[in-house]
Amino acid sequence: MVKNTFKSMNWTNKDMILLLFITFIAVPVIIEHLLHQFFYFVFQDRLYSGTTTGFVMSLVFTVSVYSIALKPYGLKWADVGFRSFSKRYWKSIIGWLIILIVASVFLVLLMEQMKLGIENSKTNSMQSNLNWLTFAIAFISAAIISPLYEEIFYRGFIYKWFRVKWGVTAGILISSIIFTIVHIPTFNTLPVNFVSGVIFAWTYEKSGSILPAIIIHSLFNGTAVILTALA
Repeated sequence: MVKNTFKSMNWTNKDMILLLFITFIAVPVIIEHLLHQFFYFVFQDRLYSGTTTGFVMSLVFTVSVYSIALKPYGLKWADVGFRSFSKRYWKSIIGWLIILIVASVFLVLLMEQMKLGIENSKTNSMQSNLNWLTFAIAFISAAIISPLYEEIFYRGFIYKWFRVKWGVTAGILISSIIFTIVHIPTFNTLPVNFVSGVIFAWTYEKSGSILPAIIIHSLFNGTAVILTALA
């Protein structure tokens, strides 16, 4: 199953350039800046505006993968890893989740000691106005929406493109670097983003499915939201 998942695709350099343009130019300028300002003007709240912006981003990234990488080539979502995986891999999912949590705690504490980082405005907004609604919005955004579209895009397409072209190591490193860069300016979590990107790509490589990465990503983000609410 894994070998079939990573068979040679017909994706071109143009496909990658278009999706990278969307990632580094279109989304940051149009959605994260201009549209986010509009949503903040409407809601007057960083959590609501940030969550709405994130939902729009999820649609843009998912539709972009479909319209650029799937539909023109007659491919399906299974071709970017949206497929079942062996039940035996659940042990690995639990193991990688524990490793990611431990590594993240260490890295965040290290970044705090170095006094590096910018706080997340959505997190601050939830903490300053914590109730069941704000908690639910933050949880759905972090634990459901983000893991789905990010794994489809960054592992399902980005990792697979580089993996097919240049091999496993290059695919893991480059896709993880891109995944890290897009999380700027929250510099205190960038090492965590890189480590998580490596783990998510590796689970895709070993299982032949992006579902394990989605599960780990979802549980990790959900845990972070719960701990933030309890802090």
